[in-house]
Amino acid sequence: MIEVLVVDDDTRVARVNAAYVTKVPGFRVAGEAHSATEAIRLMETLPNLDLVLLDHYLPDETGLAVVQEMRRRGHQTDVIMVTAARDISTVRAAMRQGALQYLVKPFAFAGLRAKLEAYAALRRTLDGGGEAEQAQVDRIFGALSTTAEPPLPNGHSPTTAELVRRALVNAEGPLSAQEVAEETGLSRQTAQRYLKLLERAGRARLTLRYGDAGRPEHRYVWATRR
Repeated sequence: MIEVLVVDDDTRVARVNAAYVTKVPGFRVAGEAHSATEAIRLMETLPNLDLVLLDHYLPDETGLAVVQEMRRRGHQTDVIMVTAARDISTVRAAMRQGALQYLVKPFAFAGLRAKLEAYAALRRTLDGGGEAEQAQVDRIFGALSTTAEPPLPNGHSPTTAELVRRALVNAEGPLSAQEVAEETGLSRQTAQRYLKLLERAGRARLTLRYGDAGRPEHRYVWATRR
């Protein structure tokens, strides 16, 4: 399990973010902090901490000051900034101080989940150890990039598109529209419509399965697996 410390000055927001973390397989909330002082104290008492979701606006210090203090004390825990701070100077400073990702508030569960899943993929890649060829180095440096979904035409829901995307990403092989419908709880017609939309955008790939008779079955696989 990847142990996560959630740091946010707003206790309600911290609880929501912690609840989001627990919904992502492979992640566990090790603690919550609502100030820079509390965050540093918890880091000292949580020896197996892997990741900090760090707000920038804290009552006693900034999130970037927390990162500086972490490094000064020798803590190499990974950091993802989760904050309403969107000025370029803060984003640039976060990059320079080693934050792996930067998620701007407000965001939906899907936004945080994408960051966490990308982080887990990075961890799996790095856990292999050894030496890396250029192709693997490229994969490591690209592991935390999360491509946005294609713009949706009017009348299409981002939430529904995300349901279909997750069904394809988690599948072990190509899925039919009926199988996607069963996985997501959507109607077959709705699943088919969104599958075609993702295929046209280049995000899903269509394959055909031929039976003994009749038309071939259309099956879809996610085209850019992380």
